Amino acid sequence: MMTYNEDDVNAAMDSLTQSHIIANTQADISEEKRSFDDTFSLQFSSLVASTTDGDGMASVKTFKSSGVLRAHVIKAESCLLMGILQLAQENMTGYLKSGLNFKKEYGDQVLKWMDKDTASGVQFGVGTLHLLLSSLPEKIVKIFSGLAWKTDRVLGLTLLNSVMAGKDTRSSFGSLILLSYYSLLSSSVPSIYAQEFIQPTIECLVAAQKSHPKSCFFLYYAARISRVARNVGLSTQSFTMATSSTRRGAWAEVAMKHTVAYEVGLNHAMQLDWDTSAAYFEQLCCARDWSPAFCQYFVGACHEMQGQRQEAIDTFDEVPLLSRQQHHRKSLLDNYVQNKVERHQYQNYRDLDSSLPGLELLLLLNAFPSMEDTHLQRCLLIIQETCEPIKLDGIYGLDDDGDKVDNGYDKKNGNTSRMTCYCTLLLLKAAVLNALSRHSDCVTDLEWVLEKKQLIESEGWLLPFVYYETGVTYWGLGNQQRSRDLWQLALSCAKHDFEIRIAGRIHLAMEKCDQLGIVSSSKSANGRRRL
Repeated sequence: MMTYNEDDVNAAMDSLTQSHIIANTQADISEEKRSFDDTFSLQFSSLVASTTDGDGMASVKTFKSSGVLRAHVIKAESCLLMGILQLAQENMTGYLKSGLNFKKEYGDQVLKWMDKDTASGVQFGVGTLHLLLSSLPEKIVKIFSGLAWKTDRVLGLTLLNSVMAGKDTRSSFGSLILLSYYSLLSSSVPSIYAQEFIQPTIECLVAAQKSHPKSCFFLYYAARISRVARNVGLSTQSFTMATSSTRRGAWAEVAMKHTVAYEVGLNHAMQLDWDTSAAYFEQLCCARDWSPAFCQYFVGACHEMQGQRQEAIDTFDEVPLLSRQQHHRKSLLDNYVQNKVERHQYQNYRDLDSSLPGLELLLLLNAFPSMEDTHLQRCLLIIQETCEPIKLDGIYGLDDDGDKVDNGYDKKNGNTSRMTCYCTLLLLKAAVLNALSRHSDCVTDLEWVLEKKQLIESEGWLLPFVYYETGVTYWGLGNQQRSRDLWQLALSCAKHDFEIRIAGRIHLAMEKCDQLGIVSSSKSANGRRRL
């Protein structure tokens, strides 16, 4: 659960830093140098509880009090939460700082002889760290190279399930981390994980809601699960209930209100209710809590999807100004919308005739797999209607066999922007068809785009998303090795706005390939040559 208000993030970091300082002070004071008499007494008491090692020598146990152990756990948990906050900023500085905090957290978790609540805290921290690091792409994990830690996803799940079942001080937190993890897998790569994890997610949620039936956090995740299950209407109801369950004046009220406004606005966009969606994002833009530039762009995209061209242009024109005015660090989406509007302005908005900005946002947010079939069919019609004038203008024609061929595209003076728009439309079409499980209908368009990949280099994010979507297509067709090869190619595309985000999706997909023993064709070929 995140707020993107930098003041809130800084306040949370300050609180966690203070917690770390206080806990560290308590641990240091408790372990300060003792007098000779105290040391002799302590060593004598420890000898009573000594054990014998493999050489027959007595090894002395040094016991720590529960207060000291809990201080270490609080230090470690503060570092863990600071690391998660920094990781969520999606920038290189945040990744480096989070790596340092994870390293501190790892060092403080190696403890023994603790009571049930303290042990639960350690299980929570170690389990969370295992799940978190196992979910990160290699590009980020390399930043944590100083962390002497081998991730174990199964161990992380086991520890957090134990915490959740223990019904102690960390039980609710364990449930939230598990729900976050299941939600991440199901929403990032739904074609692979949605069906697999829907049942354990529901079981985890039901168990958590028995103890906290009115918790806004668990209602929020109930809404996320409903969306993954493609019941967007029920998802909207659950999000609304999450807001209603937050007490007026409570610490989470404003953050929950804005988070739910974003999610409900997205849900309405997924139902192609662009007018209502625009109202929610306009509300967020005025609140200046979330990214004003992104919310403003979303409003403009909603106007364009309703055919309100002038309103869309007026709204888009304000995006660069809002982007320059915002004080917090720019997110990936902030960079995307600013670049997008600048290109529209350079073209004097002529390229809007061959663009569908609302559907493009749904693609980037990976929303198509969670949409209902009726809305997906409408998207398909909208895309085909937008493609038709471009086809008639001669970007490509059809030969006698019905295959696509180049038709008069002048590489020297050709309209690369129009080609980019057309390839984006074909990508949108493929994503919708994949969501409808019509995988075989995607192959021709996607392979054609890949043949023209040198013509779409101006839109940095487009080619890796084409590789990713083509991989999803071949996964649905049962050619998992081809999928892995394509996802590997997507990882080779660097220096675009969504590099880390697409790398995260592909990392989770490749994990499934590893579990199934699917290797890339290049590795298979090398193996055959060695044989």
